Amino acid sequence: MGQRFPWKISHLRDHTSILEGTKSPDLVLADTNYLNSTLHQWVKGNIWIYQDRIIYTGSEMPENLEGTEVLYLEDKWIVPGYIEPHVHPFQLYNPHSFGDYAAKRGTTTFIQDNLMLLLLCDKKKALPFMQQFKNSPLTYYWWSRLDSQTELREEEDVFTNGEVLSWLDDPSVLLAGELTSWPKLAEGDDLLLSWVQEARLRYKRVEGHLPGASEKTIAKMSLLGVTGDHESMSGDDVWKRLEQGLAVTLRHSSIRPDLPKLIRELKERNLHSFDSLMMTSDGSSPSFYESGVMDQLIKIAIDEGVDPIEAYHMASFAVAKYYRLDYMQGMVATGRLATLNILNDPLNPVPESVMSKGKWIVRDGSEQEPAFTPDWSEINPLNIDWELEADDLQFSMPCGIDMVNNVITKPYSVSIDASVNELPRDNDESFLMLVDRYGEWKICTLIKGFASNLGGLASSFSSTGDILLIGKSKKDLLAAFKRMKEMGGGIVLVDQGACLHEIALPLGGVMSDQPMEVLMKEEKKLRSVLRECGYAFDDPVYTLLFLCSTHLPYLRVTQRGIYDVKKKTVLFPTIMR
Repeated sequence: MGQRFPWKISHLRDHTSILEGTKSPDLVLADTNYLNSTLHQWVKGNIWIYQDRIIYTGSEMPENLEGTEVLYLEDKWIVPGYIEPHVHPFQLYNPHSFGDYAAKRGTTTFIQDNLMLLLLCDKKKALPFMQQFKNSPLTYYWWSRLDSQTELREEEDVFTNGEVLSWLDDPSVLLAGELTSWPKLAEGDDLLLSWVQEARLRYKRVEGHLPGASEKTIAKMSLLGVTGDHESMSGDDVWKRLEQGLAVTLRHSSIRPDLPKLIRELKERNLHSFDSLMMTSDGSSPSFYESGVMDQLIKIAIDEGVDPIEAYHMASFAVAKYYRLDYMQGMVATGRLATLNILNDPLNPVPESVMSKGKWIVRDGSEQEPAFTPDWSEINPLNIDWELEADDLQFSMPCGIDMVNNVITKPYSVSIDASVNELPRDNDESFLMLVDRYGEWKICTLIKGFASNLGGLASSFSSTGDILLIGKSKKDLLAAFKRMKEMGGGIVLVDQGACLHEIALPLGGVMSDQPMEVLMKEEKKLRSVLRECGYAFDDPVYTLLFLCSTHLPYLRVTQRGIYDVKKKTVLFPTIMR
């Protein structure tokens, strides 16, 4: 049985002995300006730190300074470490690489999606895999997904009652959701409703996924147990959720960079305080984070006229309060984890120094050596021991998928001859195939609007971990697949037999093992190459991810076949190979 409380009784006695003067702290940040979140103001004082905990904040200095390092920071400003409350840590990057990168700019706590762990780990190993992140100097919390946001062939084997409840029982799991299957909840799925109630019974939050929802729908979701939502696309959307008592997280992501607009519209509606709102970057594509993580969002909020203290709270204290973590973090206060950002200027949220659980991540601008590396062995590798043959590439489907934007697709009637080996390059129709990662089934159709001049793309990156093939030439599709197979997973672009670009994704065929800085360059080149091939949108990572995702309209390609989201019907089923 693991330790039940953050600190043992002996630790707590050590902590109080420092106050009594019989023991000395490790570090004192002296004569500094720190954000007192309960007073909602900047305070001049001292912060005593011992190991991973803040022992005292206030005007006093310790009686015992034997062996204590004292840093005088009279011209610095100290705020709580930033919290990203809604992380999808599998957008080519992985939880560790994203965390390492984010921490350098002050985001040191992450509340993360567990979906890919459920899909890529053996059934009983996903939860143990997650536990190892407790050994990191950063802080990782998790969601418990209640649905797959697609149509899995055997979803009932992934989301069993026992598995869901075991995740909800874990202290590191703070919420159920995000609930992309809320229409099923509204329409009478009592198993789903029971899981929501089990989450509430355990004092977990329930995150909705309610884009475009009406006031009555929001009210209904609140009655059924949803506690928060991050899908507001306008100030009116935010207002409706606040009126119905939901917690609201303002989104600023690579496909929905809405934060400036949301703040402006809320100010126009005379919202008196932003202090109870939260913010998220919502699992953006890698290159989006070149401008930072939560520090980027705090700066936007400040630039849009939000009071700086409220802007910092939207990325720390407000999140901690909502998730009932404020007894541990989200504050610069006695008893909390020593997770702090040291700033040169309260108007600039990029820290000079970053501390997490008492360990320096960045000190005076110098990055410290990482102290934690996860064991990836529980993530099932993409070992493709089967061949894709020319006979598999049969595209006789009468109904194709038309891209409206990065992620929205609609049906269209196929009128061209798709029996040829290569489609003409004077239009924007391409072959599209989804094939099982184990080679057992496939579905073939056409996609319109992806790219007009690309021979073949193979991607093991998708929302289910199955393999997408898109392109004009069957020969290039086979070549791209072959190269992707050799790599053990990834994204490969081939045209006229030449490899244009590739991104290796050796962790389950979905995640890179490279640092974020390397991955950003690879993803930016992916965008550039695809744009030259006729890709008209701006986020191909999300296009590939969401082609299988049924929480978006209108037509999706899934493990069960081509799926009409509105009618909740499989139009054309997958076939066995």
